[in-house]
Amino acid sequence: MNHVLIVDDEAEIRESLESILREENYLVTTAATATEALELLRDAAYDVVLLDIWLPDRDGLDTLAEIRQLDSANVPEVIIVSGHGTIEAAVRATKLGAYDFLEKPLSLDRTLIVLKNAMRARQMREDNQEFSRQLARGTVTGNSVPMKALRQQIKLMAPTNGRVLIYGESGAGKELVGRAMHAESLRKDRPFVELNCAAIPEDYIESELFGYRHGAIPGGPPEKRGTFERADGGTLFLDEVGDMSLKTQAKVLRALDEQRFLPVGASHPVHVDVRVIAATNKDLEEEIARGNFREDLFYRLNVIPFFVPPLRDRKEDIPLLVKEFLQQFGAEYGRPHAEMTEDALAALKQYHWPGNVRELRNLVERVLILNPKTQRIERRHLPMLVYREPGRDAGKANGRSEEFTSLLQAREAYERDYILKKLDEFHGNVSRAAEGLGLERSHLYRKMKALGVSIKE
Repeated sequence: MNHVLIVDDEAEIRESLESILREENYLVTTAATATEALELLRDAAYDVVLLDIWLPDRDGLDTLAEIRQLDSANVPEVIIVSGHGTIEAAVRATKLGAYDFLEKPLSLDRTLIVLKNAMRARQMREDNQEFSRQLARGTVTGNSVPMKALRQQIKLMAPTNGRVLIYGESGAGKELVGRAMHAESLRKDRPFVELNCAAIPEDYIESELFGYRHGAIPGGPPEKRGTFERADGGTLFLDEVGDMSLKTQAKVLRALDEQRFLPVGASHPVHVDVRVIAATNKDLEEEIARGNFREDLFYRLNVIPFFVPPLRDRKEDIPLLVKEFLQQFGAEYGRPHAEMTEDALAALKQYHWPGNVRELRNLVERVLILNPKTQRIERRHLPMLVYREPGRDAGKANGRSEEFTSLLQAREAYERDYILKKLDEFHGNVSRAAEGLGLERSHLYRKMKALGVSIKE
């Protein structure tokens, strides 16, 4: 249901418009002053504002300018209403971003037509913004055999309406595959809406999925469109679907079967046309055996299974991914020509990457932030977590605590890595490395001997 805010200091006009618009199935809120209207707009999302140009506390056009400065995700379309309309006022309103200009006394037919068109314009603007975001994040990078096979599978399956279940570890890029599927599908011009099922508390996930009506959620906006409704005509991406409760699974199953659902507090169902792409880092067949996941829902979702390989199984893709992240964050932080040396890339390839592509992305951003004047990222600029020598410590490159049998062994491994990094940073100069470590030169030599560190390393 579309939400309209009426802002007018005349109670008779507010009440009359509210009554008419409610009969036309609009959700309506009213305000008598600009201050009250701006407070309402900051607290909830409205699709259209009918704004009187003469208000007791502030000029309507000044109020319009403030509305246009709100968070872009919540900016409504604004229709200016005036009893003393002039060409100058209409021109100024248009320049400030007003959708249209209506004169009092209002014509009911024209008001309803303009309102309907404004609603459509608002929806188109939202769809275009969402589509732009999707295009910016819909590239599956990598020339390894697993990634080439994955892209081929996406190209083959994307144009269908078959439901997709994407398997893969956390951070491997399951959402990216979902976005790529949508970008190459027949629904690419419609919304891609995502919901992380593991991030929503059980008490709220139903309202997130299906929305609610008539203030059914205390303390929330009067109405909310759920992800199923917002994805109508497009794609709904359910991330970490294995973390859904059995109760929620039953409702999702019904919504998938019937392509309709009942929002919380609503009396009539909402019909939708949604393609669902789900993702999980769990073995759902094992979860079914444990009684944690519905078998019938599994078979509804698992029409087209995909598997996203972990980064450790496609390390040849690391240079391409690093280049992509350097371009992305380099542009953001004003260093578009930043690059990484072969030595640094070799060090990254030795690491186990338990956090997968997400961990690599965060590492590249961190390195750029911590080295603001460096255009050439070298091995010494990498964090110690991935700063491992070939051979002896490669088996410990995953950083897992179970690789060590005692606290002493873990501490010695940490000290050894840190000393190696400092020696490399100062090009093997023990005296300068000792200064950097805050140690006497003789003390550092003793440490190196005890830990088996040689200058050759």
